[in-house]
Amino acid sequence: MSRITRRTFVATAAAIGLTFAAGATARADQTKLTIGYQTVVEPSKVPQADGVYEKAANATIDWKKFDSGADVIAAIASGAVDIGYVGSSPLAAAASRELPIETIFIVGLIGESEALVVRNGANINEPKDLVGKKIAVPFVSTTHYSLLAALKHWNIDPKTVEVLNLRPPEIAAAWERGDIDAAYVWDPALGKIKENGKVLTDSAQVATFGAPTFDAWIVRKEFADAHPDAVKAFVKVTGQSYADFRANPEAWDAKSEQAAKIARLTGAKVEEVPALLKGYHFPLLEEQASNALLGGGTVKAIADASAFLKEQGKIPAVLPDYSGYVTTKFVTEAQASN
Repeated sequence: MSRITRRTFVATAAAIGLTFAAGATARADQTKLTIGYQTVVEPSKVPQADGVYEKAANATIDWKKFDSGADVIAAIASGAVDIGYVGSSPLAAAASRELPIETIFIVGLIGESEALVVRNGANINEPKDLVGKKIAVPFVSTTHYSLLAALKHWNIDPKTVEVLNLRPPEIAAAWERGDIDAAYVWDPALGKIKENGKVLTDSAQVATFGAPTFDAWIVRKEFADAHPDAVKAFVKVTGQSYADFRANPEAWDAKSEQAAKIARLTGAKVEEVPALLKGYHFPLLEEQASNALLGGGTVKAIADASAFLKEQGKIPAVLPDYSGYVTTKFVTEAQASN
């Protein structure tokens, strides 16, 4: 697709962190929701750190950190998470299996923030040198999708490389031990492996191969139906954080409070936060319902990703229509309430 075109249900949700916003206290009239977030460097980590979501939604929020979209999807499927952060590939896999979810906000179009890095000394100087090498990637993630797309573009049979299913922290550890030759991953693991490796390609370039990727916030339909005002408040706060960044990105430098808060929640090095923010295009609230995004483009992107995953044998079938898994309702209402 023109502008936008991370992860399996059998996985057990592995929530590895729990954060409560300071000062948030439960009251009988407050909504209780659980939000599954990942360690991606993006603007909404600032209101998350500041407790803004709790105030806007009049809610008690249980923030759970996940290592991959597959774990987020598993938690949503079990009802343990209400709103979750996933990439386009796990989103497509979840929709294809007809999980009752809706895409409510496009986080960002992925560019240099996800990359295929090859180890120094692994004798990988060009794509064909990947044959016979060990490449780590979280399965059914945006990076897995991008890796497979890149191999296809380079006319490399995936069976001629050893692709290992590792989560980001496992990739960093395996890299440190020297167990793998290459990895396609995101930060903070990406920053660590780049210390003694070089980027062979990234998701901005893979997008030019015809396989763009994006990240998104999704919600369980049951929760959205029961608590629409909380979902709208979540979307509105997220949109405002994007507007704050887009209005003055240079103010979010390594010495800023914003960078410090993002680094604390993601594990990224504070000095790298400004560059990592530039690895995405963050759509404003007024862009979200456009034909390029939730108004049409996202549906096509999910369908395209699903078709590719089916071709690669990662999902059993594709649906004739994915429009039921995307909604403009909450971004439209959030914008109207500004």
